[in-house]
Amino acid sequence: MIAAIPAGTVPRLLLHSCCGPCSTAVLEQLMPHFEIVLFYYNPNIAPREEFDHRLETQKQLLAKLTPPHPITLAAPEYDDKPFWDAVKGVENTPEMGERCERCIEQRMREAYAAAKQYHCGYFATTLSVSPHKNAPYINACGERIAGESAGEDAPKYLPSDFKKKGGYARSVALSGEYGLYRQDYCGCPMSLREAIARREAKDAKSCT
Repeated sequence: MIAAIPAGTVPRLLLHSCCGPCSTAVLEQLMPHFEIVLFYYNPNIAPREEFDHRLETQKQLLAKLTPPHPITLAAPEYDDKPFWDAVKGVENTPEMGERCERCIEQRMREAYAAAKQYHCGYFATTLSVSPHKNAPYINACGERIAGESAGEDAPKYLPSDFKKKGGYARSVALSGEYGLYRQDYCGCPMSLREAIARREAKDAKSCT
């Protein structure tokens, strides 16, 4: 899709960002081709202090970049209600299960709406850079959402698997170069509980 963009044109892309570290390698790949609206929208993140910390890390990254085309940060106020509404009834399903799928779809629908609001020709998400995220599901979700609207002005979904070709390793390396805070859980209270359990198990093992 990028190769098909007419030479000399720079379309606008709405890029949903789950966090600063994940957006590092993704922005590196996309900055040469697009004017980017970076959409930090994550009602799943808990607690509020973690949401704010990740937002500051996102701003820290943008301050260090020298993009060839403008990057605009769009960050709606914190509101976790959309997350809880989306996962109602499946709160206790395991990570990468239905809870995560509903969470991903909810955020991608908001990304599509924001792409229309900001007059973007394309929309995408950084989520596929994570080894814990199912890129085929993410892409199917994005294409389905885009397909629900018709018209030449409707944003197109940019399919991707940003973890491939060393994308995830590159995001880790860039995070280190930029001195970014890297969280050890996806964001929601359930993944936080799982992270705490991993930390405690690691501490217990180191004490034996």
